[in-house]
Amino acid sequence: MDLVIDLLENKIKLNKEDKVVIGVSSGPDSMCLLAILLKLREKLGFTIIVAHINHNKREESVEEEQFLKEYCKSQNIIFESMKIEKYGSDNFHQEARKIRYKFYQDLVNKYEAPYLMTAHHGDDLVETILMRLVRGSTLGGYKGISLITQMENYLIVRPLLYLTKDAIENFDKANDIPYRIDKSNFSDKYTRNRYRHQVLPFLKEENKNVHLKFLKFSNLINDCNNYIEKVLDNAYNNIYQEGKIDISLFSELDVFLQRLLLERILTTLYANLSKVESKHIEIILELIKKNKSGSKINLPGGIMAFVDYDYLVFKKETKAKTEYKLELKNGLVIPNGMKFINYEGNEKGNDTLYLDSTLVKLPLYVRNKKDGDTIELKGTNGYKKVSDIFIDKKISRDERGSYPVVVTSDDKVIWVPKLKKSKLDSQNREKCDIIIKCL
Repeated sequence: MDLVIDLLENKIKLNKEDKVVIGVSSGPDSMCLLAILLKLREKLGFTIIVAHINHNKREESVEEEQFLKEYCKSQNIIFESMKIEKYGSDNFHQEARKIRYKFYQDLVNKYEAPYLMTAHHGDDLVETILMRLVRGSTLGGYKGISLITQMENYLIVRPLLYLTKDAIENFDKANDIPYRIDKSNFSDKYTRNRYRHQVLPFLKEENKNVHLKFLKFSNLINDCNNYIEKVLDNAYNNIYQEGKIDISLFSELDVFLQRLLLERILTTLYANLSKVESKHIEIILELIKKNKSGSKINLPGGIMAFVDYDYLVFKKETKAKTEYKLELKNGLVIPNGMKFINYEGNEKGNDTLYLDSTLVKLPLYVRNKKDGDTIELKGTNGYKKVSDIFIDKKISRDERGSYPVVVTSDDKVIWVPKLKKSKLDSQNREKCDIIIKCL
């Protein structure tokens, strides 16, 4: 108990100006924490706001809420509660936790409280770490439950991580603290309860303070994870931009950081990471290692990853490209944003086309590239596939679908704007009566 008090008085340094939101279920753990805070309130004078969730799953819930409401009234504590009317997810515990913390955060904002406290204890920490080791998790996940978590505008503090369940119940008994029991805690139907009833007793036989060893392990993992996150932030900002990984820079990273960076990127692409498995990370790594432009893989949720020259690109798969064929007129803007204008200057280069109208079949059109398109290039005696021009000029696969070609009325390609012109581009400016510039 000394460690709990030291945390609250000397490390958190509660004072009379502070407001503390505490999640209370009416069970022995949260009532213990509430009792500790009440005792400190006498000395330090801070304000307590009890936040209670009626999960609406047991008949006893109504009585528990009423008991807690009356208890708070007797102790001059602000009482806030909410009832979960219905659940939409198959995972009751996950959804309830999400609703619970949303309620807590709303109260933190309402009362401008710098602290939210929950009654997670040392046994909870041991169980959580063991469950995640068995099930698998991220490095940050293996820390289990943090003693202190920094949120945007408040701290989540879990003072009872220093205590075991037995110590909490002994404290409640010694101080005549009232509480209610949730009978579902005794059922081995739930995974956590099996760890609690079957694994944890063995560990406590080996070391009665095993929870403090796990807390030390949790803090070490947290420190390591914080350091790695800083390194990862730098790598993320330098290597991943606009949905693309710079393969050269990525390849310089240690493979450990490569995997973590891919995990970070995938969290930005998926609202629910449960769709992504470790095998997907390995497939992406293999794709980058081969570094063959044009190679691709399909990821869950309609996301595609493909190598585009020096980059690995992540893109949401879309429907087939939009076909277009538009008559070339002054001021025409096509789907990819390029604009065509009549030109009166004398600029050279592949963004300007000079034509003698007597040598081409008018009108001219702008359209998507078709399979098999070729162009008789200026300065050569042969034809070249437009698709090969795209490859030579490193036009990304993503751009090729909407990239324009200019054709005559009999569908002969005479210009790939900004890239290549056909031999019909006139050297004799005096004979040119059509001059077009692509912006």
